[in-house]
Amino acid sequence: MYESAADVQELQELLDRTYADAGEHLRGITTPERRMSAEETIEFLQGMCLLALATVTADGRPLVGPVDGHFYKGQFWFGSSPTSVRYRHIQARPYVSATHTPAESHSVTVHGTAGLVDVNLPEHAEFREHCVALYGEEWLNWGAGAFYARIHAEKMFTFRVIEGG
Repeated sequence: MYESAADVQELQELLDRTYADAGEHLRGITTPERRMSAEETIEFLQGMCLLALATVTADGRPLVGPVDGHFYKGQFWFGSSPTSVRYRHIQARPYVSATHTPAESHSVTVHGTAGLVDVNLPEHAEFREHCVALYGEEWLNWGAGAFYARIHAEKMFTFRVIEGG
């Protein structure tokens, strides 16, 4: 885990604030006992998490596609090609939504803005090490040339099925 105590606290505050502002329908499904804490969310999102990421087209339509997500320091990071439509959307309109739902039992959804990150800068050495640990040394050849973005979450919802309920 790469999260500091401050990262965990900020994530818990985000989860609590988001839940407090949620509508009646969502709170009826995601009851307090079905929510994941910040610590549980971090544990659940270890490694690479396939995200369904939605960006916004010039005429306001959502466009969704899969990306390799990394939950790092309490935020989702993801990469793509600098020649991708997704990259052009984020440059022009940074609003994104993403969901990780590997099974019916767990889900994490985030809404916010994507900020581009140059992972080759010295301050992102730990993130590069994280990627090399996941993908191997080959990542330095193909991954370091990708564009990366970090989602600055305005809202984050978590869900888990409770055993026997």
